[in-house]
Amino acid sequence: MTGEFVYKVTHPKHEINKTYNVTIVGKPTNEEIDKLKNGVDIGGFITSKAQVKVLKIDEEKNISRLQITIHEGKNRQIRKMCEAINKKVLSLHRSQIGNITVKDLKLGTWRYLKKSEIDNLLK
Repeated sequence: MTGEFVYKVTHPKHEINKTYNVTIVGKPTNEEIDKLKNGVDIGGFITSKAQVKVLKIDEEKNISRLQITIHEGKNRQIRKMCEAINKKVLSLHRSQIGNITVKDLKLGTWRYLKKSEIDNLLK
């Protein structure tokens, strides 16, 4: 079951969304956000469309916080996507896989998945 579960969750063909909160240096332009949304070249691979939301722009600190949702999950994909628009990633946090979030978890803690959550991901 473990191998099947990992394959189902991570393989792009299953299109399970993974949502990340990303802090980058600078303020992304509308053009840069559109590039992320429509796919960027990350070293010979064009990413699929992504959902991108600007959560916060701190002009004083020269940082921005984005929420990026993808279904592929290539190695270091979010970092490479940000590099493709010339933005350095300061922090990166995966906050959701499918419908499972870390919203109710305290920092540094974990929990077992419920059977219904596993079943939902394996559908």
